[in-house]
Formats: sequence, C-alpha cells, structure tokens
Amino acid sequence: MSNTLDLLNWRYATKKMTPHQTVPAEKLDIILEAIRLSASSSGLQPYQVLVITNHELKKQIRPAAWDQSQVTDCSHLLVFAAWDNYTEERINSMFDLVNEQRGFKNEGWEAYRQKLLGYYPQRPAQENFEHAARQAYIGLGSALLAAAEQKVDATPMEGFEPEKVDAILNLAELGLKSVLLLPLGYREAEGDWLVNLKKVRRSTADFIINR
Repeated sequence: MSNTLDLLNWRYATKKMTPHQTVPAEKLDIILEAIRLSASSSGLQPYQVLVITNHELKKQIRPAAWDQSQVTDCSHLLVFAAWDNYTEERINSMFDLVNEQRGFKNEGWEAYRQKLLGYYPQRPAQENFEHAARQAYIGLGSALLAAAEQKVDATPMEGFEPEKVDAILNLAELGLKSVLLLPLGYREAEGDWLVNLKKVRRSTADFIINR
C-alpha cells in the first residue's frame, strides 16, 4: 500500500511534455488494460477509449482543448468517449457477452437484464449519457494509477469543447460523445512550472468524515 501512495505522490498533472519521447507499447498496453478492467455500473462498460497518435489529428484537437500543449506534445492522446444513450441493443450485447464468456445463463442475471431493459431505454438520452460519462471517470482513475506505476506522465483534461472534438473524430457515427482527454507522455521539467511544486491536498482531518 505504501507503494501505491508513493505513486500517487509522484504523479501530477504534467503541464509540459517532451514531444521527443514515446511511451513504449508494453507500457501503453498496461494502462489501456487497467482501464478495460475498471469497474462500471452493472458491468456495462458504457464508454470507449480512442488512442490518438496521428499528429495531424492532435493538431486539430488542440485548439478545441484550450490550446493546451500537452495535446500535441504527448506520445499518445487518450479520448474517453461515453455512449450517447443506453439502448436495448447495447444492454443486450453486454449481457449476451457475459453469458457467452461464462458458458451458462443465470436466472438472477437474466432477471436483472430485464430490469435494466425496463429502466434505462425509457430515460432521456441526455440522462443516460451523463450516467455513462460518470463510468468513464472510474476508468480515468485506473488509468492515472496505472500510468504512475509505469512512470508515465498523464494529464487529465476536462478543459476542452466536446462538440468540436466529437466532430473531429466523427464520434456521432459511433454513438459516442467525448468526456475526457488524457495525454500520456513524459514530463519536460524545463518549462513546466508545476513539476517541482509541493503537492497540496486538504488534511485528512478536513477531508475524511467519520460517523
């Protein structure tokens, strides 16, 4: 556990990345697998991760991301994109996958399928998207810890215009909407104003509430 805390103390939201260093494929694979294995509501995994390495695409995205240099300087730009809605097809596909992988059908699991089918598709699409987007944040947490374990810098970003990123990546065609950007790469200490500053968080007494 102390190693986990050491990793969390090591990582920070890198403000300047070197464009000359590439994250090795084996490290990237571990980070992506950590995201894939993350928890999600009802196990639906209602989001996907796009891995952007094409520099021209990153250049197009940068103006829509408040001109943050990490978008173009990073080795890999991850885009977390949530389902735009929960549909019967999407729900059934995940339940069918579970049955296929486990090799049997469970009565309780099938009853739960019907419960979700009777609930999610009837809700407004925006409400369902917002729920799916929250699941992507769980995956982000896994990505940040996995990246730190691999000594790869990562900068989570909400500061971007989702509609513009969606258009650049043609996400509507996939039934997705962008939620988060996560540049992965290596810090360039010279020029990064944050790199040597003390990590500041509220005290345990101020942050944890015991009842």
